[in-house]
Amino acid sequence: MLVSFSFLRLLLVFLVLCVFQVDLACASTNPPKKIGKGYRLISIEEAPNGGLVGHLQVKEKNNIYGPDIPLLQLYVKHETDNRLRVHITDAEKQRWEVPYNLLPRETPPSLKQTIGGSRKGVYKLTAADYAGNELIFAYESDPFSFSVKRKSNGETLFDTSSEDSDPYSDLVFKDQYLEISTKLPKDASLYGLGENTQPHGIKLYPNDPYTLYTTDISAINLNADLYGSHPVYMDLRHVNGKASAHAVLLLNSNGMDVFYRGNSLTYKVIGGVFDLYFFSGPSPLAVVDQYTAFVGRPAPMPYWAFGFHQCRWGYHNLSVVEDVVENYKKAKIPLDVIWNDDDHMDGHKDFTLNPTNYPRPKLLAFLEKIHARGMKYIVIIDPGIGVNKSYGVYQRGLANDVFIKYEGKPFLAQVWPGAVNFPDFLNPKTVEWWGDEIRRFHKLVPVDGLWIDMNEASNFCNGLCTLPEGRICPNGTGPGWICCLDCKNITKTRWDDPPYKINASGLQVPIGYKTIATSAYHYNGVLEYDAHSLYGFSQSMATHKALQGLEGKRPFILSRSTYVGSGRYAAHWTGDNKGTWKDLKYSISTMLNFGIFGVPMVGSDICGFYPAPTEELCNRWIELGAFYPFSRDHANFYSPRQELYQWKSVAVSARNALGMRYKLLPYLYTLNYEAHTTGAPIARPLFFTFTNETKLYGLSTQFLLGSSLMVSPVLTKGKTEVKVLFPPGSWYNLFDMTKVIVSKESHYLTCDAPLHVINVHLYQNVIIPMQQGGLISKEARKTPFTLIVSFPLGATTGEAKGNLFLDNDELPEMKLGSGYSTYIDFYATVTHGTVKVWSDVQESKFALEKGWTVEKVTVLGLKGMGTAFEIEVEGNAAADTSKIEISSTEHEYPEKLEEGGDKMKNVMVEVKGLELLVGKKFAMSWKMGIKP
Repeated sequence: MLVSFSFLRLLLVFLVLCVFQVDLACASTNPPKKIGKGYRLISIEEAPNGGLVGHLQVKEKNNIYGPDIPLLQLYVKHETDNRLRVHITDAEKQRWEVPYNLLPRETPPSLKQTIGGSRKGVYKLTAADYAGNELIFAYESDPFSFSVKRKSNGETLFDTSSEDSDPYSDLVFKDQYLEISTKLPKDASLYGLGENTQPHGIKLYPNDPYTLYTTDISAINLNADLYGSHPVYMDLRHVNGKASAHAVLLLNSNGMDVFYRGNSLTYKVIGGVFDLYFFSGPSPLAVVDQYTAFVGRPAPMPYWAFGFHQCRWGYHNLSVVEDVVENYKKAKIPLDVIWNDDDHMDGHKDFTLNPTNYPRPKLLAFLEKIHARGMKYIVIIDPGIGVNKSYGVYQRGLANDVFIKYEGKPFLAQVWPGAVNFPDFLNPKTVEWWGDEIRRFHKLVPVDGLWIDMNEASNFCNGLCTLPEGRICPNGTGPGWICCLDCKNITKTRWDDPPYKINASGLQVPIGYKTIATSAYHYNGVLEYDAHSLYGFSQSMATHKALQGLEGKRPFILSRSTYVGSGRYAAHWTGDNKGTWKDLKYSISTMLNFGIFGVPMVGSDICGFYPAPTEELCNRWIELGAFYPFSRDHANFYSPRQELYQWKSVAVSARNALGMRYKLLPYLYTLNYEAHTTGAPIARPLFFTFTNETKLYGLSTQFLLGSSLMVSPVLTKGKTEVKVLFPPGSWYNLFDMTKVIVSKESHYLTCDAPLHVINVHLYQNVIIPMQQGGLISKEARKTPFTLIVSFPLGATTGEAKGNLFLDNDELPEMKLGSGYSTYIDFYATVTHGTVKVWSDVQESKFALEKGWTVEKVTVLGLKGMGTAFEIEVEGNAAADTSKIEISSTEHEYPEKLEEGGDKMKNVMVEVKGLELLVGKKFAMSWKMGIKP
């Protein structure tokens, strides 16, 4: 929901800076180039668990950004074959860290209060002594620095040493200012460090600001700290003809600036500890696998979540929602999920219904109707709980003492209901209370998922506020986001006004601006200053636990604010975007970043959240958005209606693009299983598959679904063609598989893209499962399967592989071994003039019970059709093949690619009339005749 309107932004910022009396000239816009002389290593020894424990002593004290912490503890351990941890903290005093119950991990050795005589003296580590299977940790003692190297080739991945000529310091560690840097090769390609909208594309761009601090400002703000905090980057290098990737995570929830200069990277953090994790890769997929193995595998999604979703802030009453559903049906545009923003609520209060506009009996009747059809219903929940004596949710919250406090009282803020208190999800009692409120609400309205918004947390006011006397707040007139509480500035603590100013909101606004005061505190005295960026993450965990406990079903949660590990519990949308061509383009980079962050179920508001999109833009956006992992049209209260049926031309594009999406649902759902088990992003940059193709490293206008399905949208106004970069190999047009592009090396080709067309190409050597589609995923899932097998065009030898995962998608677990799932591997070869396609089935029972069948097999790129067709099921020859038909169609490809005058005709072969049970192993083969 919209909070930050760009036309008010500069004015509001100017006013708040005046109120907070921030002198930008005196803030950290011109910080000292070097701070201190670093630390020296004074002892080191092997820890009982096989790691290293050492102590660092400050070399020369200074008071820039506060006094130095004089003695630090260093802990280093190869936690797995491919993960190295380097942990640095105060040796004498416990410091804030991301809670171990939120993100489970090994606990470092307990702090040593003194440096005892029993310790071994400093001794030089040799590379072999502290090498893991993949990574090597090495260090210099004075000044202390460390490096991480790849064992296989000795390449330095991270190096914290600082030369006199470097624009950064040695290690700095103060209570409210931590700094560490690494050298980087100039030709390294870096990705990550979000959430932000990156105008230059997916690659990090030297000297752009990267600030991490969860903030409610709209996604139209470029290079600014947005809703999530993900202090992780992937580093992709290409050295001596070989590519390798690794990742670095700084597990720290405090606000930070990250300065990337092209040849170095510096973290400047306002609290916590250095808890660095290095993931060795060496492929991008391996990096994400290792990363999500640590932070949590992406959540399994129900099947219907991959259908199309429609939402709007401004569905004023239930009849409007009913009309939307029926109009989609009439327009024959697929729709699985209808959403409500806060229009269903009574006075914007969570867990309530508006008795006039959304009367419960009528809403229940509507839900019974759409549930019978297979559709789902999701509503929004904001964290702010309205302060209202007659509001049961609030009263039960007070009774259970669940709210964040300031000076012993619940911290008062303002969001849509007016005055609110914020639940403290770090408190176990809050998690129980939240679960109980969700349970009560689900009895009131059987929703199918929850949308948690405004959880950065967002606040319309600043500072310490009280309820106004003698006036109503809000009074129901004017925009609801204007603060009407009586508030005064809070600057009396160093938590509200830290010595180092991160580039908050892209403008160095105070860190308490439009959020919870950073001197407020959570359970056990945890400061908001430290825990701020964990708010949405902790709410996602509590919401996931609550939904899973309702009926034992697989939860669906959409969260705006995210942190490291959020993908384990929630999907994400990219927030308040704008209906512009630039925002259409930006959405790809943000989506791809979240795949790297371990949040693969992601998408942007299709057609833009505000203001009104043009008809042409909405055409192009649904063509792209139909291939987002999470596909939803959502619009602002003040925007004109933009459901896909509102324009005839957009309806055509929607039927085309979403029609293909619904045929691809089994493929997308199998990618969901892959994501859940290995972390693999559903939507990926092309370099994930073509890692040695350096031309792809910055490509941000195309992407892959899985390893081999390339989406190349039109992103520019007035264009009816698109320039597509094709990596080497054969690429088949998914909408017309007779058409093929053959690329000998990575190069651009201009492809036709009339208004209703998006270019989607399938790569060689793969097998993808498709079904016949439909208007609702429930019905589409019942239709027969087609297997698409792609060989290199004209290949005389080749192989292709694919897979399919099927399960009861209501079960919380997404795994084999439950009795409610089946996994099939598909294989195909062409060799010695023979084509063979076969399957291998694990746990066939579920698929056999459902009766799914393969009706057709389409094989692309063959030299001829075939004779002597044979088919076996479970090792036995098929009894009846009379219904089977085999046909061929010639492939078409641009003349300009027919280099050398090779006029060999290649064909697409279709084997129809099959009735193969998916749950049974099959094998088919035929001799490939050569077409004259």
